[in-house]
Amino acid sequence: MNPTNPRYGYGAAAGSQALFDEGLRRHMLRVYNYMGIGLVVTGIVALIVGTTPALYVPIFQSPLKWVVMLAPLAFVFFFSFRIQSMSASTAQMMFWAFCAVMGLSLASVFLVFTGTSIARTFFIAATMFGATSLYGYTTKRDLSNIGSFLMMGLFGVIIASIVNIFLGSNALQFAISIIGIVVFVGLTAWDTQNIKEQYAENYDQESQQKIAVFGALSLYLNFVNIFQLLLNLTGERE
Repeated sequence: MNPTNPRYGYGAAAGSQALFDEGLRRHMLRVYNYMGIGLVVTGIVALIVGTTPALYVPIFQSPLKWVVMLAPLAFVFFFSFRIQSMSASTAQMMFWAFCAVMGLSLASVFLVFTGTSIARTFFIAATMFGATSLYGYTTKRDLSNIGSFLMMGLFGVIIASIVNIFLGSNALQFAISIIGIVVFVGLTAWDTQNIKEQYAENYDQESQQKIAVFGALSLYLNFVNIFQLLLNLTGERE
C-alpha cells in the first residue's frame, strides 16, 4: 500500500494542506507588505510636512489643524462601512490616501519631539509590534475571548483622551499612555490571529485582496497608536 496515493486520501490531504499553508503565507506577506509600504508613505509625508515651515505653518497654526487631526478617523469609518462594496483596487487606493493623510496628522511630532527620540521610539514600537504579531500568528491559543475586553479598553482610552484635551492633566495622560500601549499590543495579537483565520483559499482574488488591505489597515492603526503612545510617554521634547 502506498500511503501517498491519493486513492487512500492521505496524499491528497497532505497536498491540500501544503497548498493552503503556502496560500496563507502569501496572504500574510501581502498584508505586512501593504502595512509596511503604508508606514513608509506616512513617514515620508510626515517628515516633509513637519520639517517644511511653508507647509506646517498654514496647517498647524490655523483651524485647519482640526481637519487634519480628524480626517484619519473619517477615513477609518468610511473603510469600515464601505469595504464590502468597493473594489479591491479602490480599497487599495483609499488605503494609500489614508496613509498620506495620517502622515499630515503625524507631522506635528517633528515639531514637538527630537529626531533622535522619534527614531528610537519607532524602533522600540516596531520591536513590540513584531513580537506581538508573531505571537498572534503562531499561538494555538484562541484569543477571541480577550477581544471584547480589549475593545472596551480601546473605547475607554478614546473617551479618556477626549476628556484630557480639556483637562490637560499630565497624570491622566500618563495613565492613558500606559493603558493604551497594553490595549494596542493586545489588539495586535488579536488582529493578527483574526487576519489569519479569515483567510480561505476558496476566496476569489478580489476578495482576498480586500481582506489583505483591511487587515493591513488594522495592523497599521495598532502600530501607529503604539508609536504615538510610546512617544508621549518616553519622547524627548524639543
